[in-house]
Amino acid sequence: MATREKLTAAQDVLKQIIVGQDNCVELLFTSLLSGGHVLLESVPGSGKTRLAKAFAKIIKGQFSRIQFTPDVLPSDVTGIQFFNPKTQNFELRVGPVQANVLLADEINRATPRTQSSLLEVMEEHQTTIDGETVHLPSPFFVIATQNPIESNHGTFPLPEAQLDRFLMKLN
Repeated sequence: MATREKLTAAQDVLKQIIVGQDNCVELLFTSLLSGGHVLLESVPGSGKTRLAKAFAKIIKGQFSRIQFTPDVLPSDVTGIQFFNPKTQNFELRVGPVQANVLLADEINRATPRTQSSLLEVMEEHQTTIDGETVHLPSPFFVIATQNPIESNHGTFPLPEAQLDRFLMKLN
């Protein structure tokens, strides 16, 4: 089967799961193929998480989700060097960024410091943990969500440097 036929078949499957969002589905695949990331803005309960999970499954990619809240730390996103008392050694524990499709759910609820932990990840497809560079799998695709402006009480607006990492913002 040709690449175009595979792409069309994958889009058709996702369109059956996420009904009525054909344009969004097509733009999601366009962004992935372009090496970009997507920011989804919609009210809660509109299927954003389901879309991201189904998308990862259709492309046969590993899915990971981070639920952003004000208490999430940058190391919760990227990972840490963990001291293992049994071995008396530090062990690298990569965070949820180690996936093909990362759902950054309600990204604007995280503090600016935590939001910025995604900058290197999104731009360079790698993360640095205590001086050790960890390359992320290919493809690496971030689908971030945020609620519309009118329901953004207790949120932190995404800075321009963060918004610049998204190829598309879809409503």
